[in-house]
Amino acid sequence: MKKTIIVRTRFEGIHSWPDCPYEDVAFLKNPHRHEFWVEVEIEVSHNDREVEFIMAKRELEEYVVLRYAGEDLGSKSCEDIAEEILNSGILPFCSVIVLEDGENGAKLSKE
Repeated sequence: MKKTIIVRTRFEGIHSWPDCPYEDVAFLKNPHRHEFWVEVEIEVSHNDREVEFIMAKRELEEYVVLRYAGEDLGSKSCEDIAEEILNSGILPFCSVIVLEDGENGAKLSKE
């Protein structure tokens, strides 16, 4: 049985998609604001887990706030942000989800 804990946080940021090839959503070429929702999974081996939720959330939030919150993210996509968090080394993440406004986004896994 695989066991994971889930930690979530949010941050506000601005990004754009300068190379957007779609006329219907050409407005995405311009800088626009989102509330990015981040959810991470961390594998644990027992019910008294090695990683405490509150401590993991603090570490995730510290990383996210210092790196992204309130910033112009340029052309970073949800996939870019998720990859950076997954590879950050701050915690042993097994997956990261980044959503725009809690709706659409990307999930990256180490599996």
